[in-house]
Amino acid sequence: MLAIGPEYGFGLYVHWPYCTQICPYCDFNVYAAKDRAHGSLLEAMRADLKAQKAKLPGHPPLDTVFLGGGTPSLLSGAELAYLLEGVNDTFGIESGAEITLEANPNDILGGVAQDWAQAGINRLSIGIQSLDDQALSFLGRDHDSQSARAAIELAQAVFDNHSVDLIYARPGQRLVDWQTELSEVLALGAPHLSLYELTIAERTAFGKRAARGGLVPMPDDDQADLYELTQTLCDAAGLPAYEVSNHARAAEYESRHNHIYWASGDWVGIGPGAHGRLTVDGQRRATEAVRRPGAYQDAPGPAQTVLTDTDTAREFLAMALRPAAGLDLKRFEILFAIKADANLLADFQANGLAHMSSDRLILTVRGRLMADYIASLLVPY
Repeated sequence: MLAIGPEYGFGLYVHWPYCTQICPYCDFNVYAAKDRAHGSLLEAMRADLKAQKAKLPGHPPLDTVFLGGGTPSLLSGAELAYLLEGVNDTFGIESGAEITLEANPNDILGGVAQDWAQAGINRLSIGIQSLDDQALSFLGRDHDSQSARAAIELAQAVFDNHSVDLIYARPGQRLVDWQTELSEVLALGAPHLSLYELTIAERTAFGKRAARGGLVPMPDDDQADLYELTQTLCDAAGLPAYEVSNHARAAEYESRHNHIYWASGDWVGIGPGAHGRLTVDGQRRATEAVRRPGAYQDAPGPAQTVLTDTDTAREFLAMALRPAAGLDLKRFEILFAIKADANLLADFQANGLAHMSSDRLILTVRGRLMADYIASLLVPY
């Protein structure tokens, strides 16, 4: 039995590349929506599904479907139903599967949440990003705090399982301001929060502004203080972290799709620029679709690269440290063909970065702040 693959979960990621406007921090493969018709891209996605299914005859039905972007909430209920019908006809969707739609507040305010539910969506991930109007303007969002609150209320009337996304550690953000903002979000009652520190990527508008000196990212120590405050507030509200950036009221609200990534399961990626990871005949394969929507519609399928054993093991390690369940050291040993360095494990514990539970290395709050660095130290070669 391999230590990776569909037995650790099998999902589908759908990348919808269009947005009404492109946020200055966004580093994803996105394009301005304008008045584009959706039909030809939906047809290309259904064709992509069939092409990839032909190469995966032994994979089971899908455990999860995640529609991200971009802004997939620009799709109507009928369009989502058409796409999901193609998914089910091609791969099959397991009974009780998690089917998530990323949604912008203004799209929810259009009164289409019930249509999405009827199409088969059973989980919303709502990108409010902030409840502070000044911060929303800085982040380039097309909604205000009042709209965000109203959208959450509308979503809750249809979807019990929903998540709210926030971006914090913004330049100049104070601890007291974040405490107020996060407390207000927690009071809205969402059973899941995804809380991300602002990343300034080089090729984004923010990245270009930072290169000119017009934007100064928050210092690492200040970000760490905000992260620790985040854990304290969420713990007290009954939404502990089950992963570095994700919090849930109970296990049933955890993102099952993201757990596939963290566990090194398999997922198909469709849509312009979508990535996938597939295990076929004992090989781990990385897939990447053509990025431009027009070119994607003419492409025969995604490019595939066979990953080396070392690449596979390193990807596993980088992801497996993130969840609260910790790193399974038995899987580490299978993938790296060597035990984890006992001295390193002892050092992590002595320095308050991790603790051991059975055969798992579990990071503390301090350790989560250094998850990538700890992973790099654990790589044996």
